[in-house]
Amino acid sequence: MQIPSDSAELFRHLSADKAAFYRCILDVFAAAKRQYRLQLRPDEVLAEARWPTAAPRIEEVNAALAQLSEWGNLESQPDTARVSSLADFYRARFLYRLSHGGEAVETALAVFLQTLRRRAELQTVALEDIASRLQSLALLLGHDDGGSDGVDVAKAHEILRDLVRVFESLAENAQAFMAGVARSIELQRAETSAVLGYKRRLIDYLERFMGDLVRRSDAIARTIQALSPLIERPLQQVAQREARDAAPGDDRELHDEQLRRYGAWRERWQGLCRWFLPTGNEPPQAELLRARARAAIPQLLAAIATLNERRSGRSDRSADFRILADWFAACGDDGEAHRLARAAFALNPARHFSLGASDDENLPASTSWADAPPLLINPRLREYGEAAPRGPLARVRDRSTERALMASQLAEESRQVEEARQRLATGRAMRLSELGALDAHAFALFLALLGEALSEQGGPGARVERLTADGLLRISLEPLGADSHARIDTPMGVFAGRDHRLTITPAADLA
Repeated sequence: MQIPSDSAELFRHLSADKAAFYRCILDVFAAAKRQYRLQLRPDEVLAEARWPTAAPRIEEVNAALAQLSEWGNLESQPDTARVSSLADFYRARFLYRLSHGGEAVETALAVFLQTLRRRAELQTVALEDIASRLQSLALLLGHDDGGSDGVDVAKAHEILRDLVRVFESLAENAQAFMAGVARSIELQRAETSAVLGYKRRLIDYLERFMGDLVRRSDAIARTIQALSPLIERPLQQVAQREARDAAPGDDRELHDEQLRRYGAWRERWQGLCRWFLPTGNEPPQAELLRARARAAIPQLLAAIATLNERRSGRSDRSADFRILADWFAACGDDGEAHRLARAAFALNPARHFSLGASDDENLPASTSWADAPPLLINPRLREYGEAAPRGPLARVRDRSTERALMASQLAEESRQVEEARQRLATGRAMRLSELGALDAHAFALFLALLGEALSEQGGPGARVERLTADGLLRISLEPLGADSHARIDTPMGVFAGRDHRLTITPAADLA
């Protein structure tokens, strides 16, 4: 749409040097318009305006009013009501009022500010109002006897106007809500307590709205389905009533106006139907709104997670080094400082990387980094976290020797454990004091079995009998006298305590 060039002058005051001064004056005229006051004098403008600083002189107000009149925001006419002499008659005195263009500008600015300040809302009250209006319309149409005067057109027109107003408010707020409910910018700038408080309020708000939407949508849909066969005639009558109130014209213009208004009402009714009734393969808009409201909760949680990750990821490297320097200064000796350095900078053996290591380099993992030869690491690994060296792949190292060594060690360990099992699991009762010395493997098995048995013991003098956790051995442990004593020598030291009678039997022998 092309805007006339002279209309642009109406917005000149917004970018002028004294924009705030002009807005104070026009706010007075906008308030006067709302109060049904037709004209204002300069002294009234000076007294009623809310000046941001000290009130200006009347000459400045007169100059600003003249400038606004030149731009077209105001209209002026001579003020002869206060003339008491011929000199007053020739002195320039004017009454000012908003021009037609000035009223349009003030209305546009008010709508603009209202739109910016509007918060996305899910109106449960609007759902209640829509259901109430539809029930009133159904009750009104139910009294129609089929005659030309069966429907109270004025009452139907009033109900439809209220219905359209409430529905438009619901649709606009729902659209704003669906456009951005997570408020990612505000959440990223808010404090943690504010984010958590907003999360609780939003979840309660969504649960309340979704419950009301589910409860009322079905009733509204059923009412719309019942009204659909009856609504055409009332819409035509309402369109005729509105066309008669339009500007007078010939019969052709009146007919065209009726068709235009009837088409507008049919479009509104179809929009209402699409909100609560499915159309073809498309679900109703209310269902989409409910899904969007339900999805708002995980979106909020994701925004909170992003906020926490961003906050936890912040690191001030210089502050970290200053704290580390204080720790080094507090070390008592060089040994403590070296241990702190190894912990702070991860100066531990890293031979398990095996990146580019030679085949004859078989250093154990316990080798100190200071004593081991340097290990070359591709710079790409430090930069990108992965190494993709150019050229052919490195030759696969032969690990057969290491695997054979591990297999022999496992076999030897299994043999020793089996020997310890055969020594202890004899199936006959023996006193702990009769066991004598035990090697490391036998003592480890003895401690494991003793721990399982004592975990079932009800008291110091109670007898215990149970299967081991693997089900291979049955243990029977009976305490002897309180003054009895047993001693077992092991490579780790001496195990001593109250004597017990111990019986360990393989489960296979019991079967």
